[in-house]
Amino acid sequence: MKIASWNVNSLNVRLPHLLDWLGQARPDIVALQETKLEDAKFPAQALADAGYRCVFAGQKTYNGVAILWRDGEARDVQAGIPGFDDPQARVLAASIGNLRVIDLYVVNGQAVGSEKYDYKLRWLAAVHDWIAAERERHPNLIVLGDFNIAPDDRDVHDPAVWNDDSILTSTAERAALRDLFDLGLCDSFRLFESEGGQFSWWDYRAAGFRRNLGLRIDLVLAGDALRSRLTGAGIDREPRTWERPSDHAPVWLELANG
Repeated sequence: MKIASWNVNSLNVRLPHLLDWLGQARPDIVALQETKLEDAKFPAQALADAGYRCVFAGQKTYNGVAILWRDGEARDVQAGIPGFDDPQARVLAASIGNLRVIDLYVVNGQAVGSEKYDYKLRWLAAVHDWIAAERERHPNLIVLGDFNIAPDDRDVHDPAVWNDDSILTSTAERAALRDLFDLGLCDSFRLFESEGGQFSWWDYRAAGFRRNLGLRIDLVLAGDALRSRLTGAGIDREPRTWERPSDHAPVWLELANG
């Protein structure tokens, strides 16, 4: 089973890319972020024609998350963080088969010390508490998405630039991410790849992709109960080479049947 995540940076613009990639990669479950579409405009029929069912939570212009899958039904669908008042469409969860899938589009935070940074840390704390409860109910847990945090210095192209004072790599953000790992979630990519210089996001400016000036901020985390079933994980750079691409590449893991 292949499970993937992709920040498409506008599904309206990137739908042809998504359909092409679904046809090539054939993932069983895909989480999307930054769909930037109101629910009434979500292309559910086009995805159904490609063989995928979907649930989604969107808003105009900003944010937006969706989960696509090939087989079965989605159960216990949850949009937003329970008990956390937030109008932004950043969180979606669904049970598919024997898996609980949580799709996150983590707050960017703008700059260390800003109001948006404080909001990011509060948001992450609320996500942590919710996922802790979800893990008790659903041991077969997958948490994936655009985390807007690079886990460590291997995940940035220049640690001198992306340091403790920088957004996406600050001490508090990385500590919040480690708190999620400590719930019994592993960074699937790091089970198979230990080297640095492998990224999932590159700035459109300054030839960022060509020069590999990137960050690894898109993650697929797997609960401890699934760890023995993991057979591979990676980053698919090819869609980033296409015309008018998202600034993110798809990331994925593979699970043995169980």
